[in-house]
Amino acid sequence: MAKRKKQSRHARAASVSLPPVAPGLLSPTRRVPAEIARPPYALTGEPGPSVSSLIRTPDEIGAMRRAGRVAAEVLLEAAGKVGVGVTSDEIDRIVHDETVAKGAYPSPLNYRGYPKSVCTSVNEVICHGIPDSRPLADGDIVNIDVTVYIDGVHGDTSATFLIGDVDDSSVRLVAQTRTALELAIAALTPGCPVSEIGRVIEAHAVKHQLGVVREFIGHGIGTEFHSNLQVAHYYDRRHRAPLEIGTTFTIEPMLTLGSPEAALWDDNWTAVTADGRRTAQFEHTLLMGEGGAEKLTVTAAGECAHQISLESVA
Repeated sequence: MAKRKKQSRHARAASVSLPPVAPGLLSPTRRVPAEIARPPYALTGEPGPSVSSLIRTPDEIGAMRRAGRVAAEVLLEAAGKVGVGVTSDEIDRIVHDETVAKGAYPSPLNYRGYPKSVCTSVNEVICHGIPDSRPLADGDIVNIDVTVYIDGVHGDTSATFLIGDVDDSSVRLVAQTRTALELAIAALTPGCPVSEIGRVIEAHAVKHQLGVVREFIGHGIGTEFHSNLQVAHYYDRRHRAPLEIGTTFTIEPMLTLGSPEAALWDDNWTAVTADGRRTAQFEHTLLMGEGGAEKLTVTAAGECAHQISLESVA
């Protein structure tokens, strides 16, 4: 990791990415070895309706700790290779190869027909960016969203990284999005309503004059990639579902420098800010325990890519 370089006046003033991100060329879909266990949707692309319990069994919790650890390790590996000139397709290759090397299946692959093994969302792309031939440029920010399936469960995590000489507004956005996630995690207690997550995140975003994307939310996770629990990052007192002990879920706030209104590309996946201003996201998979929310998407040593997200990479 390199230290952030001194910024130009133009870089400090930037808030809209010019030129805007445009789709590049897609490489062929990567193959998963036959011996790796696959989630039920891997062949058809259709996960079907959610039927799993929101509460995990002791065996499932043990499996989710392993899945979370693998996801954290894969994201750290990708973080160590990202930089100016690296294409998002190369990030996909790294994530894919690391995932299968650990005996896991890359959960996004063919989920509802998604063609790649990771989501890479650059600058004004809110989420679900499809890796392609576009190289990362000096001054970009990029979210890498890794999910793995192993031992019958999923682990899901993401972080946003600074590429080269990033303008001050974008650095502030990335830093405060990471902080919003940490504050939300710290506020949770057994049985508290899921609305507490949105209350904390929205309050922090408003304090720092950032927008909160509403169209995309966190979710329950376990034997299913997305279970019925919906985790909004904005406050709505009607979201009363209690976070009971044994519940596993994600928090993944997407904050914006401008309007949080979203638009969708023709690929039906890539969501962007309608005003073209930048957005950042961080995510952990969590387990509600007796002492509060436990981060599952960390390594055995308690490390994760969030800790290095604000170190500029050249």
